[in-house]
Amino acid sequence: MSGERKAGERTHGDKLFQRECQFVAGAMKLEQLPPMGPIEVAFAGRSNVGKSSLLNALTGRKALARVSQTPGRTQQLNFFDLNGELVLVDMPGHGYAKVGRAKVAEWSELIEGYVRGRANLRRVLLLIDSRHGFKESDEALMDLLDRFALSYQAVMTKADTLKPAALEANRKKFTEAIRKRPAAHPEILVTSSETGAGMSELRDTLADLAAQG
Repeated sequence: MSGERKAGERTHGDKLFQRECQFVAGAMKLEQLPPMGPIEVAFAGRSNVGKSSLLNALTGRKALARVSQTPGRTQQLNFFDLNGELVLVDMPGHGYAKVGRAKVAEWSELIEGYVRGRANLRRVLLLIDSRHGFKESDEALMDLLDRFALSYQAVMTKADTLKPAALEANRKKFTEAIRKRPAAHPEILVTSSETGAGMSELRDTLADLAAQG
Protein backbone atom coordinates (compact mmCIF):
# COMPACT_ATOMS: atom_id res chain seq x y z
CA MET A 1 0.00 0.00 0.00
CA SER A 2 1.19 3.55 -0.65
CA GLY A 3 0.35 4.99 2.79
CA GLU A 4 -0.80 8.53 3.52
CA ARG A 5 -0.11 11.23 0.93
CA LYS A 6 -1.26 14.73 0.18
CA ALA A 7 -4.22 15.30 -2.12
CA GLY A 8 -3.05 15.33 -5.71
CA GLU A 9 0.38 13.96 -4.84
CA ARG A 10 1.56 11.37 -7.35
CA THR A 11 3.03 8.06 -6.23
CA HIS A 12 5.93 6.33 -7.94
CA GLY A 13 3.37 4.09 -9.63
CA ASP A 14 1.35 7.06 -10.88
CA LYS A 15 4.51 8.51 -12.40
CA LEU A 16 5.33 5.24 -14.19
CA PHE A 17 1.86 4.97 -15.66
CA GLN A 18 2.01 8.50 -17.04
CA ARG A 19 4.65 7.32 -19.49
CA GLU A 20 3.97 6.04 -22.97
CA CYS A 21 2.00 2.78 -23.19
CA GLN A 22 1.40 1.18 -26.54
CA PHE A 23 0.13 -2.04 -28.07
CA VAL A 24 3.01 -4.17 -29.29
CA ALA A 25 1.63 -7.62 -30.12
CA GLY A 26 -1.36 -9.93 -30.10
CA ALA A 27 -1.11 -13.70 -29.93
CA MET A 28 -3.77 -16.31 -30.62
CA LYS A 29 -1.20 -19.12 -30.70
CA LEU A 30 1.91 -19.81 -28.64
CA GLU A 31 4.16 -19.37 -31.66
CA GLN A 32 2.85 -15.80 -32.01
CA LEU A 33 4.08 -14.71 -28.56
CA PRO A 34 6.49 -11.75 -28.78
CA PRO A 35 10.10 -12.16 -27.60
CA MET A 36 10.51 -11.95 -23.83
CA GLY A 37 11.69 -8.58 -22.59
CA PRO A 38 10.74 -6.51 -19.51
CA ILE A 39 8.76 -7.92 -16.60
CA GLU A 40 5.22 -8.89 -17.61
CA VAL A 41 2.05 -8.69 -15.53
CA ALA A 42 -1.06 -10.39 -16.90
CA PHE A 43 -4.66 -9.37 -16.27
CA ALA A 44 -7.19 -12.20 -16.08
CA GLY A 45 -10.84 -12.36 -15.14
CA ARG A 46 -14.32 -13.35 -16.15
CA SER A 47 -15.54 -11.80 -19.35
CA ASN A 48 -17.89 -9.39 -17.54
CA VAL A 49 -15.62 -8.34 -14.67
CA GLY A 50 -14.57 -4.98 -16.17
CA LYS A 51 -11.04 -5.89 -17.24
CA SER A 52 -10.85 -3.51 -20.20
CA SER A 53 -12.26 -0.63 -18.16
CA LEU A 54 -9.67 -1.28 -15.44
CA LEU A 55 -6.79 -1.33 -17.93
CA ASN A 56 -7.96 1.94 -19.43
CA ALA A 57 -8.36 3.56 -16.00
CA LEU A 58 -5.01 2.21 -14.84
CA THR A 59 -3.16 3.74 -17.78
CA GLY A 60 -5.28 6.89 -17.98
CA ARG A 61 -6.26 6.13 -21.56
CA LYS A 62 -9.77 5.87 -22.93
CA ALA A 63 -9.12 3.18 -25.50
CA LEU A 64 -5.97 1.25 -24.61
CA ALA A 65 -8.10 -1.87 -24.17
CA ARG A 66 -11.33 -2.29 -26.05
CA VAL A 67 -14.47 -1.93 -23.95
CA SER A 68 -17.32 -3.90 -25.47
CA GLN A 69 -20.99 -4.32 -24.68
CA THR A 70 -20.47 -7.99 -25.55
CA PRO A 71 -18.36 -9.73 -22.87
CA GLY A 72 -15.57 -12.01 -24.05
CA ARG A 73 -14.43 -10.00 -27.06
CA THR A 74 -10.74 -10.28 -26.12
CA GLN A 75 -9.82 -13.38 -28.12
CA GLN A 76 -6.05 -13.27 -27.85
CA LEU A 77 -3.24 -12.32 -25.51
CA ASN A 78 -2.68 -8.59 -26.04
CA PHE A 79 0.68 -7.11 -25.03
CA PHE A 80 1.09 -3.44 -24.08
CA ASP A 81 4.57 -1.99 -23.47
CA LEU A 82 4.81 0.65 -20.74
CA ASN A 83 7.85 2.76 -21.60
CA GLY A 84 10.06 -0.33 -21.95
CA GLU A 85 9.80 -0.87 -18.17
CA LEU A 86 6.77 -3.13 -17.83
CA VAL A 87 4.54 -5.13 -20.17
CA LEU A 88 0.81 -5.40 -19.43
CA VAL A 89 -0.85 -8.51 -20.86
CA ASP A 90 -4.61 -8.58 -21.41
CA MET A 91 -5.74 -12.22 -21.30
CA PRO A 92 -8.95 -13.60 -22.87
CA GLY A 93 -11.86 -13.40 -20.44
CA HIS A 94 -12.81 -16.74 -18.92
CA GLY A 95 -16.31 -17.96 -18.17
CA TYR A 96 -17.36 -17.25 -21.75
CA ALA A 97 -20.92 -18.52 -21.93
CA LYS A 98 -21.49 -17.80 -25.61
CA VAL A 99 -18.24 -19.19 -27.00
CA GLY A 100 -18.02 -22.68 -28.49
CA ARG A 101 -16.10 -25.50 -26.82
CA ALA A 102 -13.47 -25.58 -29.56
CA LYS A 103 -12.61 -21.91 -29.01
CA VAL A 104 -12.53 -22.37 -25.23
CA ALA A 105 -10.14 -25.31 -25.72
CA GLU A 106 -7.89 -23.14 -27.92
CA TRP A 107 -7.82 -20.34 -25.36
CA SER A 108 -7.17 -22.77 -22.51
CA GLU A 109 -4.19 -24.23 -24.38
CA LEU A 110 -2.87 -20.74 -25.11
CA ILE A 111 -3.23 -19.55 -21.52
CA GLU A 112 -1.71 -22.69 -20.02
CA GLY A 113 1.23 -22.57 -22.40
CA TYR A 114 1.76 -18.89 -21.71
CA VAL A 115 1.76 -19.11 -17.90
CA ARG A 116 3.86 -22.30 -17.92
CA GLY A 117 6.63 -21.11 -20.21
CA ARG A 118 6.94 -17.33 -19.81
CA ALA A 119 9.98 -16.74 -17.63
CA ASN A 120 9.45 -12.96 -17.38
CA LEU A 121 5.79 -13.27 -16.29
CA ARG A 122 6.03 -12.07 -12.70
CA ARG A 123 2.38 -12.03 -11.60
CA VAL A 124 -1.17 -12.62 -12.77
CA LEU A 125 -3.79 -10.19 -11.51
CA LEU A 126 -7.07 -12.05 -11.12
CA LEU A 127 -9.92 -9.57 -11.35
CA ILE A 128 -13.09 -10.41 -9.44
CA ASP A 129 -16.36 -8.49 -9.13
CA SER A 130 -16.59 -6.94 -5.66
CA ARG A 131 -20.20 -8.10 -5.39
CA HIS A 132 -19.73 -11.72 -6.42
CA GLY A 133 -16.21 -12.89 -5.62
CA PHE A 134 -14.65 -16.07 -7.00
CA LYS A 135 -16.61 -18.13 -9.50
CA GLU A 136 -15.93 -21.65 -10.78
CA SER A 137 -13.84 -20.42 -13.71
CA ASP A 138 -11.75 -18.26 -11.35
CA GLU A 139 -11.12 -21.30 -9.16
CA ALA A 140 -9.99 -23.28 -12.22
CA LEU A 141 -7.47 -20.58 -13.15
CA MET A 142 -6.17 -20.42 -9.58
CA ASP A 143 -5.74 -24.20 -9.60
CA LEU A 144 -3.64 -23.84 -12.77
CA LEU A 145 -1.50 -21.05 -11.32
CA ASP A 146 -1.02 -22.94 -8.06
CA ARG A 147 0.12 -25.96 -10.04
CA PHE A 148 2.79 -23.94 -11.86
CA ALA A 149 3.69 -21.94 -8.71
CA LEU A 150 3.04 -18.68 -10.55
CA SER A 151 2.26 -15.76 -8.26
CA TYR A 152 -1.20 -14.24 -8.61
CA GLN A 153 -3.09 -11.52 -6.79
CA ALA A 154 -6.82 -10.92 -6.59
CA VAL A 155 -8.08 -7.45 -7.51
CA MET A 156 -11.65 -6.51 -6.68
CA THR A 157 -13.35 -4.40 -9.37
CA LYS A 158 -16.51 -2.27 -9.34
CA ALA A 159 -15.98 -1.23 -5.72
CA ASP A 160 -18.33 1.70 -6.28
CA THR A 161 -21.29 -0.70 -6.52
CA LEU A 162 -21.17 -1.53 -2.80
CA LYS A 163 -21.39 0.50 0.39
CA PRO A 164 -18.12 0.64 2.37
CA ALA A 165 -19.18 -1.82 5.08
CA ALA A 166 -20.33 -4.43 2.56
CA LEU A 167 -17.19 -3.88 0.48
CA GLU A 168 -14.91 -4.46 3.48
CA ALA A 169 -16.89 -7.53 4.56
CA ASN A 170 -16.48 -9.03 1.09
CA ARG A 171 -12.77 -8.20 0.99
CA LYS A 172 -12.28 -10.09 4.26
CA LYS A 173 -14.35 -13.02 3.02
CA PHE A 174 -12.44 -13.24 -0.28
CA THR A 175 -9.10 -12.94 1.54
CA GLU A 176 -10.02 -15.87 3.75
CA ALA A 177 -11.07 -17.87 0.67
CA ILE A 178 -7.56 -17.73 -0.83
CA ARG A 179 -5.58 -17.85 2.40
CA LYS A 180 -4.43 -21.45 1.95
CA ARG A 181 -3.71 -21.25 -1.76
CA PRO A 182 0.07 -21.63 -2.22
CA ALA A 183 0.64 -19.18 -5.09
CA ALA A 184 -1.86 -16.49 -4.04
CA HIS A 185 -0.61 -13.11 -2.82
CA PRO A 186 -2.17 -12.52 0.62
CA GLU A 187 -3.32 -8.94 -0.04
CA ILE A 188 -6.42 -8.29 -2.15
CA LEU A 189 -6.55 -4.87 -3.82
CA VAL A 190 -9.86 -3.01 -4.14
CA THR A 191 -10.51 -0.82 -7.18
CA SER A 192 -13.13 1.11 -9.10
CA SER A 193 -12.63 2.12 -12.73
CA GLU A 194 -15.53 4.56 -12.34
CA THR A 195 -14.16 6.55 -9.40
CA GLY A 196 -10.45 5.77 -9.67
CA ALA A 197 -10.40 4.28 -6.18
CA GLY A 198 -7.45 1.97 -5.60
CA MET A 199 -5.73 2.83 -8.87
CA SER A 200 -2.69 4.48 -7.29
CA GLU A 201 -2.23 1.47 -5.00
CA LEU A 202 -2.44 -0.89 -7.96
CA ARG A 203 0.01 1.23 -9.97
CA ASP A 204 2.43 1.19 -7.02
CA THR A 205 2.19 -2.61 -6.83
CA LEU A 206 3.00 -2.92 -10.53
CA ALA A 207 5.80 -0.37 -10.36
CA ASP A 208 7.39 -2.39 -7.55
CA LEU A 209 7.22 -5.50 -9.72
CA ALA A 210 8.73 -3.62 -12.67
CA ALA A 211 11.62 -2.50 -10.46
CA GLN A 212 12.49 -6.15 -9.80
CA GLY A 213 13.35 -6.61 -13.47
